[in-house]
Amino acid sequence: MDVRDGREEDLEQLNELYNHYVRTSACTFDIDEISMDARREWFNHYSTAGPHRLFVAEDGAGVVGYAISSRFMERKAYETSVSTSVYCSPDHTGKGIGSALYRALFDAIGDEDLHRAYAGITQPNPASVALHESFGFKQVAYFSEQGRKFDRYWDVAWLEKEL
Repeated sequence: MDVRDGREEDLEQLNELYNHYVRTSACTFDIDEISMDARREWFNHYSTAGPHRLFVAEDGAGVVGYAISSRFMERKAYETSVSTSVYCSPDHTGKGIGSALYRALFDAIGDEDLHRAYAGITQPNPASVALHESFGFKQVAYFSEQGRKFDRYWDVAWLEKEL
């Protein structure tokens, strides 16, 4: 497995991976699948330097996961905070790919002018919570019934990491 910066040619596989979770899981609160036009626009928010990064994990079959650090909130005072997330293809979970992706991501942004990283995790999701805690995230908030998907309400734990 190789972990590297995401490239434009990865977008179709990234979108396919993400849309799997849109269709099947509450780990994302997107309800409608993401179009390729929207995915291209999303890609423009990331670079190969700076605080907003995209890393992909690739094996012989293609992209099997990705991790991002993105703008946390739009207001200028939040510039030293990032929102992070990681997604692995469903047949590649539990194999250390999320850890490899987060390791590359946090190594890459380690020298940036960043103060905090945040992750919102739909509950229950013990594997994601454990992954984040292994990277030093701590739960700072718990919102009950924060989002509705699949005709039910879901709780979200918010975790924070000091950078």
